Amino acid sequence: MSPSSGPGLSRDEVAQRRLDEGWNELATDQNRGLAAIALEVLREPMFLLLVAAGGIYLAMGDAREALVLLGFVLIIMTVTILQERRTEKALEALRDLSSPRALVIREGETVRIAGREVVRDDLVLLEEGDRIPADGLLLEAHELACDESLLTGESVAVSKFAGEGESGQVFAGTLAVAGQGLMRVTATGSRTELGRIGKSLADIPPETSPLQGEIALLTRRLAVIGVLLCLATAALYLLLRGDLLAGLLAGITLAMGILPQEFPVILIIFLALGARRVARERVLTRRLSAIETLGETTVLCVDKTGTLTENRMALASLVVDGRELAVSSPGGPQDSAALPEPYHELLEYCVLASEIAPRDPMEQAFHLFARSKLAETEHLHPDWALAREYELSPEMLAMSHLWRPEEGEAHVVAAKGAPEAICDLCHLGEAERQRIAADAERLADRGLRVLGVAKARHDGAAWPEIQHDFDFSFIGLVGLADPLRPGVPAAIAECRHAGIRVVMITGDHPHTARAIAEQAGLLRGTVLTGQEMDALPKNELAARIGQAEVFARVTPQQKLAIVEALKASGEIVAMTGDGVNDAPALKAAHIGISMGRRGTDVAREAGALVLLDDDFAAIVSAIRLGRRIFSNLRQALIYTLAVHVPIIGLSIIPLLFGWPLVLAPMHIAFLELVIAPACSVVFEAEAEHGGLMHQPPRPRSERLVAGRHLMLAMLQGLASTAVIVALYHWSLVQGEDTARALAFITLVSANAALVFASRSPRPGLLPAFRGVPPVGLAVLAATLASLLATVTLPDLAAAFRFATPEPGQSFLALAAGLSCLALFEAAKYLLAAQTRQLSP
Repeated sequence: MSPSSGPGLSRDEVAQRRLDEGWNELATDQNRGLAAIALEVLREPMFLLLVAAGGIYLAMGDAREALVLLGFVLIIMTVTILQERRTEKALEALRDLSSPRALVIREGETVRIAGREVVRDDLVLLEEGDRIPADGLLLEAHELACDESLLTGESVAVSKFAGEGESGQVFAGTLAVAGQGLMRVTATGSRTELGRIGKSLADIPPETSPLQGEIALLTRRLAVIGVLLCLATAALYLLLRGDLLAGLLAGITLAMGILPQEFPVILIIFLALGARRVARERVLTRRLSAIETLGETTVLCVDKTGTLTENRMALASLVVDGRELAVSSPGGPQDSAALPEPYHELLEYCVLASEIAPRDPMEQAFHLFARSKLAETEHLHPDWALAREYELSPEMLAMSHLWRPEEGEAHVVAAKGAPEAICDLCHLGEAERQRIAADAERLADRGLRVLGVAKARHDGAAWPEIQHDFDFSFIGLVGLADPLRPGVPAAIAECRHAGIRVVMITGDHPHTARAIAEQAGLLRGTVLTGQEMDALPKNELAARIGQAEVFARVTPQQKLAIVEALKASGEIVAMTGDGVNDAPALKAAHIGISMGRRGTDVAREAGALVLLDDDFAAIVSAIRLGRRIFSNLRQALIYTLAVHVPIIGLSIIPLLFGWPLVLAPMHIAFLELVIAPACSVVFEAEAEHGGLMHQPPRPRSERLVAGRHLMLAMLQGLASTAVIVALYHWSLVQGEDTARALAFITLVSANAALVFASRSPRPGLLPAFRGVPPVGLAVLAATLASLLATVTLPDLAAAFRFATPEPGQSFLALAAGLSCLALFEAAKYLLAAQTRQLSP
């Protein structure tokens, strides 16, 4: 569509409208500001317990303890808010990237921008599959129809026409399902029709993923256990020692030690920052739950064009009357050679059967070649008017354009499509069909995309309803080359090593599909065509789909059938797609992957992931990162569970044996400053462990924290508890405050050792220390420096009820804690021997 409505807005006009009216976006409650995050943090049980403990200290007349505890509350609040804000910013960036795009005309140039950047009076070009970014008035419309069900609830598409009436209005959030148009924006953001009802959209709660559900359940169970043990400890303290306030402090300390408030925070940080890491691989995550599923993927269904290949089609061969002419694209080695006259008509009708302003790479190749070879000839017709389009359909794999030449001349019809469909349109005899099929097969065997081309003339005002009613004549065949992306064979080999089956689905000729599959190292199973799928009974179809690695001449509806059959057989399916008709298959797949460059908005919205560069290797990188994120998340949770065990032990054991209590709420607050950064920073930054892409996909039934992981956390926690309790009991002869300081040194250093032990699921000291990320060393150094300050600075030591130990005693406690690393690794060996596997 060539707009004739002026050059559009200038940069200054755009800036002024944005200043006056703001961004083109709806205000949603799901975008949390700093104040909202702070309010949520204040409502966390951990902070309520800290405040309660401060109140008890004040009631006991110990103002210094209360003030120190308040200081910890402020520090932990600041750290938590900064972490949450970092996560929120990552999510906001992802939301901005995933917003619908708009093709606008500004200062005479056509530019693609994010939908939120559209302003009032912008000129916006609309095409089939576009999500309309704002309310507007149509200036031009060509067979445009919109799905307005989001606003009206009516599922039937509404035809649109240029003009001032109701049929000339288009609305933000609706979808162009057919045709093309040009609109002038009349309202943006909250001033649109969608904005007026946008509050209901903001009230829709975010979807809960399986991992979130699992962690929420584990958190609730541990919280219930914590409350019960808290009450039991307070009652036991009152019974044994007769001090209610001190008993409440002991109960609060235990509750803080058990309460797993880190779990939900760890999960959202891992998924959000993981999505940002995936985005660096040029893969946009639209739904965070897709990060979870990446590691489970067993079948990867990919489109050939643009995903496995470079999507830069160029004419490679022309065939007329059985005579083939090898050609070169403009700028190529044979570009200066003139095109022989017998092939002019074939190229002429290739252009006439294409869009006027094509987006499809094949049609762009036709236009480019024709401008180079047919300039100054009678075979180009810029003055002809397109009267009607006959679209490609599952029943007829061909499309036709009906043109209106000069006044008084008959209409000209141009058709292109699958060679067998064009033969059908031309009603050719069997001998002619076989000859054309042999020519097409010869081209396809070289990996060329093959199309047939036909022509017809039509007199009269009434146009046929279907293409078959024209009297077509066959012209010839065209072969187009689309080279394989360089990294595809290696990426497919990596998928095989990772236990992922790669399936290629294409609308191309079976021979073309086979040639590309062989180049990619893909073809080990059979090639199944859409026609063969239709002929198979359901029970046999499922078996054939399970065996095939290449599907050719497949329609979007058959794509959906393939996905459903794979899912029914227990596979976890990832599926790529780019068009409006691909949306059902994208939604049906466990992970829908839409194309960022050539994909329509509706395909992007149906997908959980968006390939910004449409590159197959990026999908494999995303799967690798998904496995890494899940593995690191699991290790972080095992660490968090294990680290709470000695805290619980040190809260209960001294009470049972009549020893002085080791831990108070401020000690737990200090440990929270250690645990949270270790989980959200150190484990999230862990590099991929060797062998992740040489393991089979994770079974969907496998839990994030299974029984063996709980057992490992328990064994490691009990090991450190035994060491700390033994050292505490031994050092009580040195005095209560000295023993408490030594036990705390041992506890913190054992936690540091546990970080190293938890870096890898595999036993052994080498995995524990290999490739420690700089951020891990920084967190460890900061932890040990803080520990040194608490036991050596008089004021801090007094607040923690520590007596500064002798250097030899401190070194012994530090060595005892760090030596727990050997016990942690022994627990991993023990569990590995029991379960007969070395990986989770």
